[in-house]
Amino acid sequence: MAENTEQQGMEEELHKAQEASAEVDREENAEAASGEISGEEAVESSQSAEEGSSEENPELLQLKDKYLRTLAEYENFRKRSEKEKTQMFELGAKSIIEALLPVVDNFERALSHVQEEEKDSPFVKGIEGIYKQIQKMFADCNIQEIEALGKKFDPALHNAVMTEEEGDAEEDTITQDLQKGYTYRGNVVRHSMVKVKK
Repeated sequence: MAENTEQQGMEEELHKAQEASAEVDREENAEAASGEISGEEAVESSQSAEEGSSEENPELLQLKDKYLRTLAEYENFRKRSEKEKTQMFELGAKSIIEALLPVVDNFERALSHVQEEEKDSPFVKGIEGIYKQIQKMFADCNIQEIEALGKKFDPALHNAVMTEEEGDAEEDTITQDLQKGYTYRGNVVRHSMVKVKK
């Protein structure tokens, strides 16, 4: 509400400055088109116009300066408003994704425990269909899984909750992805929970 009031105030100020500048331009054009004059009159008129112009210049410059300042303030306000709206949208989207991820985790757990003889049942096929829809929605919204298994541990992407010393893997290599991590438009929404070789 306060943002709308501020925007309306700036728009009114900008409109007033535009009208004042336009009024000055109209007066100058009216004086210039007042009629034909002789050579001597033209010289006198030119001299008086220069004198008048020098007298009017400070006022004109002040109006133009006010107009340009108001225009710049309005443009800055518009850009700031757009940035704030984008940030609010990103924050809201991230919150929704965070709330949705546990549901996706449960789908994956359920599908991983399906017995071989049950894979062709209508119920399992329905679960798989819903899971595929979620995966497509993630892809369309630029929500991506963080690669972990076999990768070098990266604290910016991974959260090491377990370590192991045995095995042939190189040091600091992720040997198990315990919980998938996700990014949204390149920003981490949830870190991968991993086991790392030490």
